[in-house]
Amino acid sequence: MDVSGKVFVVTGGGNGIGREVSLELLRRGASVAAIDLSADGLAQTATLASAGDRLTTHTVNITDREAVEALPADVVAAHGTVDGLVNVAGVIQKFVKIIDLDYAEIEKVMNVNFWGVVHMCKAFLPHLVERPEAALLNVASMGAYAPVPGQAAYGASKAAVTLLTEALYAELMDTNVTCTVIFPGAIGTEITKNSGVETPGGASAEEAAASHKVTPPAEAGRVIVEAIVKGKFRDTIGSDAALMDRFSRISPRRATETIAKQMAELLG
Repeated sequence: MDVSGKVFVVTGGGNGIGREVSLELLRRGASVAAIDLSADGLAQTATLASAGDRLTTHTVNITDREAVEALPADVVAAHGTVDGLVNVAGVIQKFVKIIDLDYAEIEKVMNVNFWGVVHMCKAFLPHLVERPEAALLNVASMGAYAPVPGQAAYGASKAAVTLLTEALYAELMDTNVTCTVIFPGAIGTEITKNSGVETPGGASAEEAAASHKVTPPAEAGRVIVEAIVKGKFRDTIGSDAALMDRFSRISPRRATETIAKQMAELLG
């Protein structure tokens, strides 16, 4: 897909990977409707982009179904159409085992990571299937296939995103919509802070599991946009995610035990 001249909706556009995806798309000549819960974050993205009316910002909570359902009309009013949807926004959980994790925390993670994606897909798919060429990309996580102790609910939410995306691929095979799922490893974002989570040493789940091998957010943004351009079915971001992808396929039990040992100190 040639992204130049196309219109993309990007969630999480106010920081981290979502911001870098937005900036990369704009650099390649696309227009972007950036979605985020943080108006300040979106304003910073707009300042960095200096893209004029090719970038619009929309302060929306993706867990609010009614607010999301109103988004397509706003985006079409601003840009004329919608050619792509990139679901990046997500949160992690507190670094505790399921036995100690409050139901409210589990529900929060599922509401943002899974239901937020569902809301966005349901809202924008009717527009995408009408386009001569369109793209849908959902960001999962290395934690979707390599279980991280202390992040079980987070991993489960991302595994749900994975299967949802793969099923959408199957359902959209006879349309002009490409469907892609992306698995980032450790990315140098502020997801821990933005999720309201405090951890010993301030490490994210992916950072702890990957011995602090961190991929810059700008590189993550580039990989995601390249996946859209090439119409990939799936892709990983970072050598850690690629390695654990292979390891978890060859020996799921050993991969699980290896991560559990790396996380032991963090969990206490």
